[in-house]
Order: sequence, then structure tokens, then C-alpha cells
Amino acid sequence: MNNLTYWFLLILCIAVEVWGVAIGSRDVAVVGFIAGLGVAAVARLLYRADQCEGGEEA
Repeated sequence: MNNLTYWFLLILCIAVEVWGVAIGSRDVAVVGFIAGLGVAAVARLLYRADQCEGGEEA
């Protein structure tokens, strides 16, 4: 995942979270937060996979 995609997805998740707070829907805010955690986790996994393919051990 390149940096542009990563930051775009994180900003989108933050926007959903803020929108949920603005409309008073805690469920929407929680979904945005969880989605943001998922984006960060997937980016970290992809980064580690790239390192392992390069010959470095985790």
C-alpha cells in the first residue's frame, strides 16, 4: 500500500468518525474508529510482508 492510499483511507475513516460524532450517532463513530484501526493494521502487515520478501526476517 503506497503512502497516498494509506493516508487517504485514514482521512476517510477519521471523517466518518467525526461525522458520526457530529450527527450524534455513536455507532457510526465507532465504525470509523474500528475501520481506521483496520487500515493501520493492514498497512503494517503489508509493510512486514515486503520486508520478509526482501530477505530480512521479522
